[in-house]
Amino acid sequence: MAHIIVPEAEKILDKEIKVLDHGFVRLVDYMGSDARIVQTARVSYGEGTKTLREDAGLIDYLLRHEHSSPFEHVIFEFHAKMPIFVARQWIRHRTARLNEISGRYSVIKDEFYVPDASSINFQNKENKQGRAIDDVPDELKDKVIDILSKDQQSVYKNYEEMIDDDIARELARINLPLSTYTEWYWQMDLKNMFHFLKLRMDHHAQWEIQEYGRAMAKIVKAVCPLAYTSFEKHMVNGARFSEHELNAIKLMLDGKQNPLEGRRLKEFEQKLN
Repeated sequence: MAHIIVPEAEKILDKEIKVLDHGFVRLVDYMGSDARIVQTARVSYGEGTKTLREDAGLIDYLLRHEHSSPFEHVIFEFHAKMPIFVARQWIRHRTARLNEISGRYSVIKDEFYVPDASSINFQNKENKQGRAIDDVPDELKDKVIDILSKDQQSVYKNYEEMIDDDIARELARINLPLSTYTEWYWQMDLKNMFHFLKLRMDHHAQWEIQEYGRAMAKIVKAVCPLAYTSFEKHMVNGARFSEHELNAIKLMLDGKQNPLEGRRLKEFEQKLN
């Protein structure tokens, strides 16, 4: 197969997409495109034997029916910079290859994430891992930002003192907070990239990692616009129903009451909306 070049991807190659206050995502390299998905699915056909419309239909069929192996032939190489707490959520996706900057070898930069006042919220009473949408008083937002900033400055000052005293870097770093920025190179195929984006752009994910998901989605869309359209159609805006939910739908179509209750009912209604 010939090397595939995507003009829209070439435009953004090595260009940083800013995320949060000090972070970014950039596309370092890519292999394949929509054309590669089609080629690997139609191994017996030569290039250009089908129209763009037919290619789009094939990609949509493959994604809809979870014939995922052709999507594994498209590879993305990202360079990303993010707070450590975002990295620790991100790395849960173990189907990637990565290399992260090491605080044992390098002196960590004085860069910390401080949330904007607009993203400071109370704890959600129903969702133990999420934020509420209630407004936080401005004076409390200012207090939070002040606490975070002062703590970061204090810890980093102590870190610098230990570095200046020639204390081993692997020891000096251990008190640095989760808000410290880290960097890595991250390589992932399109199949697993779609899984990553589905979870990390979802409104249940922490807002900060949603921002990284949206930045990466722009890159994926530039490289594979047909596949990304199908991803949005079936994985982002589509829904799967359990056996209980399908039974409820059948009963409702027959004019009967929805039998679902509690958490199952809430989840079912979220899918319908």
